[in-house]
Amino acid sequence: MHGYGKPIGRRGLLAFTAALAATAAAAPVASAAPPPSSAPGAPPASPAGVVRSLERAAHPLRSTDPGGPTADLRALGAMVGDAKVVGLGEATHGSHEFFAMKHRVFQYLVEERGFTAFALEMSWSAGLRIDEYLQGGPGDARRIARETLAGSPWEREEFVRLIGWMRDHNSRHPDRRVHFTGDDLGAPKLGDHIFERVLSSVGTVGPEALPRLEELYAGLRPFDDVFAHLRKPLPEREENAARAREALDLVAGYRDTGGEDYAWTVQHARNIAQTFAFATVDLADPASVTAAERLRDRAMADNVLWWRRRTGHRMLLSAHNGHVGYLSTRPDLYPRTQGAVLRDCLGRDYAAIGFTFAGGSFLTKDAPLEGDWKPTAVPAARPGMHEHTLDRVGYRDFYLDLRTAPAGARTWLDRPRPVYDAGSTFTPDPLPALAIGRAYDVLVHLHRVRAADRF
Repeated sequence: MHGYGKPIGRRGLLAFTAALAATAAAAPVASAAPPPSSAPGAPPASPAGVVRSLERAAHPLRSTDPGGPTADLRALGAMVGDAKVVGLGEATHGSHEFFAMKHRVFQYLVEERGFTAFALEMSWSAGLRIDEYLQGGPGDARRIARETLAGSPWEREEFVRLIGWMRDHNSRHPDRRVHFTGDDLGAPKLGDHIFERVLSSVGTVGPEALPRLEELYAGLRPFDDVFAHLRKPLPEREENAARAREALDLVAGYRDTGGEDYAWTVQHARNIAQTFAFATVDLADPASVTAAERLRDRAMADNVLWWRRRTGHRMLLSAHNGHVGYLSTRPDLYPRTQGAVLRDCLGRDYAAIGFTFAGGSFLTKDAPLEGDWKPTAVPAARPGMHEHTLDRVGYRDFYLDLRTAPAGARTWLDRPRPVYDAGSTFTPDPLPALAIGRAYDVLVHLHRVRAADRF
């Protein structure tokens, strides 16, 4: 979860609340439940047999970096098919190959499959700022990235290049513009401009409602530090959430008279209300922490669905594996993922692509709320991990369609095994478990990754 200022990763706020709620200890997880039974009496596939099955399904990758020929992505395009939203995950929040591959895949989907929007696990208001730049607003890619991604793991050269390519694409193809959206809540800050947008619009459409709306928002703005807000007494935070919800109801009351563009005003007010609702989490109650994370993933899915309905864009959704996929490595804390909601709402119009890697380095922090992002290295995947067997396939980097994988490979993939999985922090022991075959539609496996490039 990122926008401006203080860093907070996919698990940043969760780790903060979980630590205070004493829920950080590992718990039995749903993804570790026994997999579906294989045919009665069928012997388990041997490791060598699994590797052979995987090799039959695998498609080699020429590169993870954008640019150059894209023939190796054609099979991936076929796997995406007619999906309207494609979730593309990341096993860590700070690996060059994951970030570069997102640029490469998005560029291919734009140029070959008609995609027109890139959605990122970041604040709605920060995404608006990036999209303004892409549509011809002032500034340059590096400055915009520094303003909107500061403190986040995406404050990296790879995302500067992505934003720069998107701006250049729009200059070259004004009739086929691409857009950028943040689908997350307003943390670590909303930014005062989103309140101003709502107030300005309501002042035009329903000036009689403006005094009450200003009164409701007066105690909520500026919202520049979610952590300071969480230190307030719970009753005060609940009252703030009620005010934000009343403001949303007031704004939405003019939906029928506000015109076509007024839908954006309602959506901005909705994001404000979502953010304050999330911030009512009771840090002393593990059940409240889980409920807050459920609210967050549902809100992210709703924001993607709203953008899709509003614009008709085909979208690439960039987030951690645990958001775009159907299972989480911590279902006790992430019981229902954004990907699961999107699959329920969109059916085959949603496809989830996950990443695995067999070793290397990435960026992480020593503590969720302290310090800078710095490189962390992990050794080659050990026997028993999903990545150890995946890395024995005869391609350095490859992808495969998990939905059509041979039976032997599918049975193996459907069983939970340890995986490398890092958010804002990383715990090497014990590693979390995941049933990869049930978590995604498509898997991209990389032999090695390195830390993303700072700028």
